[in-house]
Amino acid sequence: MWAMEPGHLIWALLLTQTSWPSLTDGATRVYYLGIQDVQWNYAPKGRNVIMNQTLDNDTVASSFLKSDKNRIGSSYKKTIYKEYRDGSYMDEMVQPAWLGFLGPVLQAEVGDVILIHLKNFATRPYTIHPHGVFYEKDSEGSLYPDGSSGQLKADDSVPPGGSHIYNWTIPEGHAPTDADPACLTWIYHSHVDAPRDIATGLIGPLITCKRGTLDANSPPQRKDVDNDFFLLFSVVDENLSWHIDENIVTYCSDPTSVDKEDEAFQESNRMHAINGFVFGNLPDLSMCTQKRVAWHLFGMGNEVDVHTAYFHGQILTIRGHRTDVAHIFPATFVTAEMVPQEPGTWLISCQVNSHLRDGMQALYKVNSCSMTPPMNQLTGKVRQYFIEAHEILWDYGPMGHDGSTGKNLREPGSGSDKFFQKSSSRIGGTYWKVRFEAFQDETFQEKVQLEENKHLGILGPVIRAEVGDTIQVVFYNRASQPFSIQPHGVFYEKDYEGTVYNDGSSYTGLVAKPFEKVTYRWTVPSHAGPTAQDPACLTWMYFSAADPIRDTNSGLVGPLLVCKTGALGADGKQKGVDKEFFLLFTVLDENKSWYSNANQAAAMLDSRLLSEDVKGFQDSNRMHAINGFLFSNLPSLDMCKGDTVAWHLLGLGTETDVHGVMFQGNTVKLQGMRKSAAMLFPHTFVMAIMQPDNPGMFEIYCQAGSHRESGMKAVYNVSQCPGRQANDHQRYQASRIYYIMAEEVEWDYCPDRSWELEWHNQSEKDSYGHIFLSNQNGLLGSRYKKAVFREYTDGTFKIPQPRTGPEEHLGILGPLLRGEVGDIITVVFKNNASRPYSVHAHGVLESSTGWPLAAAPGEVLTYQWNIPERSGPGPNDSACVSWIYYSAVDPMKDMYSGLIGPLTICRKGTLEPYGGRNDMDREFALLFLIFDENQSWYLEENVATYGPQESGRVNLQDEAFLESNKMHAINGKLYSNLRGLTMYQGERVAWYMLAMGQDIDLHTVHFHAESFLYRNGESYRADVVDLFPGTFEVVEMVASNPGTWLMHCHVSDHVHAGMETLFTVLSQRERVSTITITKEIGKATILRDIGEDNVRMLGMQIPVKNIEMLASVLIVMSVILLLIALALSGVVWYQHRQRKLRRNRRSILDDSFKLLSLKQ
Repeated sequence: MWAMEPGHLIWALLLTQTSWPSLTDGATRVYYLGIQDVQWNYAPKGRNVIMNQTLDNDTVASSFLKSDKNRIGSSYKKTIYKEYRDGSYMDEMVQPAWLGFLGPVLQAEVGDVILIHLKNFATRPYTIHPHGVFYEKDSEGSLYPDGSSGQLKADDSVPPGGSHIYNWTIPEGHAPTDADPACLTWIYHSHVDAPRDIATGLIGPLITCKRGTLDANSPPQRKDVDNDFFLLFSVVDENLSWHIDENIVTYCSDPTSVDKEDEAFQESNRMHAINGFVFGNLPDLSMCTQKRVAWHLFGMGNEVDVHTAYFHGQILTIRGHRTDVAHIFPATFVTAEMVPQEPGTWLISCQVNSHLRDGMQALYKVNSCSMTPPMNQLTGKVRQYFIEAHEILWDYGPMGHDGSTGKNLREPGSGSDKFFQKSSSRIGGTYWKVRFEAFQDETFQEKVQLEENKHLGILGPVIRAEVGDTIQVVFYNRASQPFSIQPHGVFYEKDYEGTVYNDGSSYTGLVAKPFEKVTYRWTVPSHAGPTAQDPACLTWMYFSAADPIRDTNSGLVGPLLVCKTGALGADGKQKGVDKEFFLLFTVLDENKSWYSNANQAAAMLDSRLLSEDVKGFQDSNRMHAINGFLFSNLPSLDMCKGDTVAWHLLGLGTETDVHGVMFQGNTVKLQGMRKSAAMLFPHTFVMAIMQPDNPGMFEIYCQAGSHRESGMKAVYNVSQCPGRQANDHQRYQASRIYYIMAEEVEWDYCPDRSWELEWHNQSEKDSYGHIFLSNQNGLLGSRYKKAVFREYTDGTFKIPQPRTGPEEHLGILGPLLRGEVGDIITVVFKNNASRPYSVHAHGVLESSTGWPLAAAPGEVLTYQWNIPERSGPGPNDSACVSWIYYSAVDPMKDMYSGLIGPLTICRKGTLEPYGGRNDMDREFALLFLIFDENQSWYLEENVATYGPQESGRVNLQDEAFLESNKMHAINGKLYSNLRGLTMYQGERVAWYMLAMGQDIDLHTVHFHAESFLYRNGESYRADVVDLFPGTFEVVEMVASNPGTWLMHCHVSDHVHAGMETLFTVLSQRERVSTITITKEIGKATILRDIGEDNVRMLGMQIPVKNIEMLASVLIVMSVILLLIALALSGVVWYQHRQRKLRRNRRSILDDSFKLLSLKQ
């Protein structure tokens, strides 16, 4: 019989101190939801509302919305959630029209219980799975092999006609933080096959609020805002819908003519929608000036679902920061707060070029509901700018060579020749463009020319203002097309808006015709300026928006700076900053320029050759530029060691314009957090602060491999300037040595397919993973030769460092290297592979300048990394920040071959002597990367080894072959083959989330059943972390929910391709059982296992890292026992005193009676 000994009782008491979900003490909120099939029209008004055009007059809108013999049109069968009044499901609750096909809004406060009575009226199994709340296995609503069975699986697939009750709670561990808004934005959706279920229509909004936020009405209303709006930005892919075949039969006039694999047909079914409406058909977004509005914004979908939601005419606050755009990705949830100021009908649009073109736009109306006009006191200056649109002949590579390598830009095979080789079918690197240029006055005779502005390149002049100022821009259009100026980050009345759209009034945008002058007036009231959490100046952008796509690709864009009062000096420059640089990262698509035809004519191209290679010609015109320069041709990025440098970074373009801006050689701070990269998306504005301490010539480049290879890089120069005193007081001490070998192995991305096949109940051939895992029909399967970093015990490289439990999860990654500020990390590297490799780290100060030396096969090299303060956490970071190390001989090919590992740098005093953190119980490092084996050094060898016997039969350029070699992996494993993500309930867990790769490496990582905290100046609650190439995030979690749970990338294609795994939270009882069983049956083993990392205490072996927690709990328990003893002693004393008083009273009474008897 199992019995708990006294020591184990203490351990159990210790474990009970850990984080259990707190008992609910709030309301029980009951919802009756039905899953129903409906007919949905994406454009019920039958026209492009934004441009006020019929479909017959709008070729783009008609390509999506007009039905034809092989086109479905605007109407589709969908399946959606509906709300009912009670369990009879007879009385449907009316939802606001703007909610579209979204399910009803579910609301709750911290401490509440949500009961969902779900009934499935549709024709196939569905579920409801929530984000942001606590649930147990019987209420998860997500189908995947998790080891559960019986009643615990009933929630995973509700059959047609079936029902299930889901029980969710909002404990303190899932509550909004102090820095979070009053209500957090989440979603719920079906999760049988999540990508297809969601594309079919099963998604809805959910908010969890701080206590006291909701009133007692039914349905409840928020007390703190006047309007709540919920908007889903998504390219809804109807090709993934369960109803696609039925929709073809119903809406195509000749269904037999439809080719479902035809790309044009598939594109016509990708609806660029907001709440299921396109081209301005979203109705009834109406609000009042001066009234608080909460916008709950979220995304869902695929790799193309990179969205920048732009609110014209108003300013937002998101997580304490001022903005007018929100960046949204699949399963990203944003709560934006607005107090509308300017009345009128305004545009909401996704500023990603292709999404803007294809209809992701809506209108919202701000009404003047009060007779009292708002008081916007403007006490600052009137700042005047005179700007001209000037047509110029622009050279993307004026140096004629690569500024980093010295190679001629037209050298065959250089990579740059694709863009700069001039021929009968190529334009070369020179194009007609148009640029904003600054002049001294309204005569437009004398240009403003400053040496410090040379680096601006194609950018217009910098417009600067402080809070309280008025900006007046006189714009002279000396070009051949109508152009305008549309600003971000400032206020303007409808008369001064530079965007053309149908706003229901007489205004059609303030646009300057050729050779016309117009004047814009913008203001910067206090509610448009930086918040207390913002830096002193905010980076914004202005651009021409007469035709936003063609205007910006033609060159019309410039930077705008809005600062706090007093932040600008008399010269207009930012105080406290030595150098300012403004950099625009974008792929300028000359095919979409107004001057495309002129450029072709000027180049005297051969039309016959063009027709034979249209794609090659178009690719050669997509210029991967920084300020309009390629291949390090950007001039004048010079600074001194110790300078304070402000990098103002701008993004623009289409969905492939996801740029991880990397700073080689030095780090930067973003909102007080240490980074080596800043993420940019279309219409993103970021200010990064650098204090360079590393002299030399370094690159700034886009981390996305294809962008860097196509020329998106520049050089900056850090000099040791005479008389310049740099802050160089960091003292280092040699403290950590790692012995690492590069070795070649056979790597299996998916050694066990059972989980994948059980998940979808499919055969191998029908599985989503078949293309990646099959070795039939010329494919290679799941096994590849790779090179990996592995740790050894010493410099003899004979004994590998064993990967025990804490390291098991690392998979393909090299060892987790750790250091603290002030350390020197020494890496002794042996290259046991068959080609040269190296070890290079992000974030640290390498002792060698430039790229590290490469070790030849068999060679041993030593690398030394110093860890200055700028390598460690910034003031707003967690205790540790994450970086990576990799081989840098050829960074892309080396990485795809497998040579990459995690590096963590912590504040002084954070690490234990054995290396682990003293503030965390577990640490996990996860790399989310699509390993492109087509770019591995070992591709040909892998074809020979794992391909068909006649390797010559393999077409290396075949589309299916190329796709089959792109492994959507977590630490090099697919379909839950990663092991070792195990923790105990109540443990503090640090997750180092890493991403590298290409522009398709957009990963939104969702943890089922748990939430975490992440830092963005403050601590915020989330259950999805956004990762992009070159981003390294740290999130912290207290494991609270026992069970085996799913973790996955929420991008649809990545889910189906296997980017998912399981993590397990073991209960406290399991921990106690493990300890007891180990003691009873393994005493001899335990004695042998005692080492420096374990201590015998209470009859058990306890890890050193847990002693402090155990001791703290024992002290707390001792204090509690002491208090109980004192209380009991007090009770005993009180009882004793009461008995004594009673005896005294009896004695007094007896004496009284005696006296009375004597008197008688």
